[in-house]
Amino acid sequence: MTKTTRIDACFQKLKTEGRGALVTFITAGDPCYDVSLEVLMGMPEAGADVIELGMPFSDPMADGPAIQLASERALEGGQNMIKTLEMVRQFRKQHKETPLVLMGYYNPIFHYGPERFVKDAAEAGVDGLIVVDVPPEADDELCLPAMEVGLNFIRLATPTTDDKRLPMVLQNTSGFLYYVSVTGITGSAAPDISRVHENIARIKRQTELPLVVGFGVKSADQVREIVKGADGAVVGSAIVREIEANLDENGKALPGLVDKVKSLVSSLAEGVN
Repeated sequence: MTKTTRIDACFQKLKTEGRGALVTFITAGDPCYDVSLEVLMGMPEAGADVIELGMPFSDPMADGPAIQLASERALEGGQNMIKTLEMVRQFRKQHKETPLVLMGYYNPIFHYGPERFVKDAAEAGVDGLIVVDVPPEADDELCLPAMEVGLNFIRLATPTTDDKRLPMVLQNTSGFLYYVSVTGITGSAAPDISRVHENIARIKRQTELPLVVGFGVKSADQVREIVKGADGAVVGSAIVREIEANLDENGKALPGLVDKVKSLVSSLAEGVN
């Protein structure tokens, strides 16, 4: 991939500003299409530098309870890939520069049709993909077609990704590398910051890609500590829990939900500013 993507441009800009990126995650369609779109639209203004938009799936095995429930709410509300790509189109009408990454599992993409998916995603304004259950050994399945249409293919490295495995993970990876700070599911244990920094330094010896750290990050203080060694911090479960906390007993959004989520994102952004 030769062209500079929005993700490349974002990290280059942040580097000149001397700060890390706040990467935020929400599940598309949680708790319903309209509210989810409103939350998505408000993210850049609240301080998100990069946005990950989760593609809801019925069996999200790497996700903790908060994101599993968000997927359930979205699917119950009728969210599907067509609606998720429409959310991206609406977002792009207003936000021309903020990078947007679709994150999730291969099953919904497989059902949509991989070639059709990468083409439609690129046309909608998606910048990159994180598909957690497609290994480097299966690059021709999705990664290479994504690269052909100009999408960054972003991979995960974990505390168990050793120096022998790392080159395989880095092959064809672009945009940034997502470092999973804990073993286990999202939103579970808090990361051990000194251990994270050790692993980041080790990985940086093998790549010039920006490294962002996620899983278990939920406060501005954690974000601040992480970006001392990494290029960005991802917050997902904490934002999804804020959405859940502002639903009534029927799962409908209470007044003020969008403002409360934006307020949380603004407080998290203090960790990178």
